[in-house]
Amino acid sequence: MGVKVFPRNGEDTDKMVKRFKKACEKAGVIREMRRREFYEKPSDQRRRRKRREELVASKIREEEMNTKKDYIF
Repeated sequence: MGVKVFPRNGEDTDKMVKRFKKACEKAGVIREMRRREFYEKPSDQRRRRKRREELVASKIREEEMNTKKDYIF
């Protein structure tokens, strides 16, 4: 997941660093680094994943209910 940024003609180093940071964010390097900053037990990982799945499922159900109400006359 290496991110490479090559200097453009006459480009200032500040702009190149800014492009590098943006490329790192886009590639997910910073998010991955923050996730791995501290050890997380496998049980905590499963719990976090399950909560996220439940939240997404509830949002989908809520959206479906809202769209069904629009079509009922």
